[in-house]
Amino acid sequence: MTTRAKAAKLDALEGEAPDGAKSQASFEATLERLHHIVQRLESGELDLEESLVLFEEGVRLSRASQARLNSAEKRIEELLAINEDGEPVVRVLDVPTP
Repeated sequence: MTTRAKAAKLDALEGEAPDGAKSQASFEATLERLHHIVQRLESGELDLEESLVLFEEGVRLSRASQARLNSAEKRIEELLAINEDGEPVVRVLDVPTP
């Protein structure tokens, strides 16, 4: 069985949609999925291939979550920016649409 087939099988068993089937999940849902992955990996019940599939998904979700956090931090910094006179910096923000 290929890695992708195992990933789809694991997702089906765990009630999750396979890669690409979901649009961007909420940050909180992503963290919950990461927590679930960690629990499954720490359980010791998976074979090596299944562990690798979940680990790969975890790394992908972790990187996506970090990118979302970085984006949010940048937006906050822009919103709180002040100029050298202590006045708020006002400019149009590039806010991604859902």
